[in-house]
Amino acid sequence: MPLKKGYSRRSIGQNIATEKRAGKPHKQAVAIALSTARRAAKKAGKPSKAPPKPKSKPKARRRRRYG
Repeated sequence: MPLKKGYSRRSIGQNIATEKRAGKPHKQAVAIALSTARRAAKKAGKPSKAPPKPKSKPKARRRRRYG
């Protein structure tokens, strides 16, 4: 069954359930669903609505700046 191309919590939840029914491990199902949501949000022009990717460590930048 194809995944839903949405970025709402409901769409993400349905995509996770679809992937789990297909026999994928939970972590993999979550990753696929979040990736699909991120792509859908970007296409819709709403990147802030998608779950954010992990950011780089800001402390390292601060340490370099202040020594």
